[in-house]
Amino acid sequence: MEVRYALGECSLGTILVAASEKGVCAISLGSDSEQLVQELLDRFPNADLPPGGEDFDDWIASVVGFVETPGAGLSLPLDIRGSAFQQRVWQALTEIPLGTTLSYTQLAERIGSPKAVRAVASACATNTIALAIPCHRVVRSDGSLSGYRWGVERKRMLLEREVNAPTPLPG
Repeated sequence: MEVRYALGECSLGTILVAASEKGVCAISLGSDSEQLVQELLDRFPNADLPPGGEDFDDWIASVVGFVETPGAGLSLPLDIRGSAFQQRVWQALTEIPLGTTLSYTQLAERIGSPKAVRAVASACATNTIALAIPCHRVVRSDGSLSGYRWGVERKRMLLEREVNAPTPLPG
């Protein structure tokens, strides 16, 4: 298996975008590009991991553009890997509108598993496609921020930007 990747920079730090032949399989945020690449190696230990080609320039630009201007949206081909339950949770996350949050309890109810709040939180924590699967839009029942794989401060900044993002014009 081959997973190509590229690194970029934005106001939240370094971004890594990785893709298989099916689509983007990882978007990571961090402060250390070497650590992001090592996490990718750990996630795909048997894959060839060559640097991405020119097509990655557009994907990096899309992700950076979404971070800086969330109202622009983010549309990428995705290669989502996870259990059936995780995929249900991740699909529900993609349906949360920009600038809106849900609690873990509300998300569990939305997928028809109201008693699976901890499993929903675990699925959010294992999401490796930041931003395209917006787990940053899930908060505690009291509305406060909880853990985020890429840092609570990044989560706060993403949510603030989304709330303040201009609404895109139709058409």
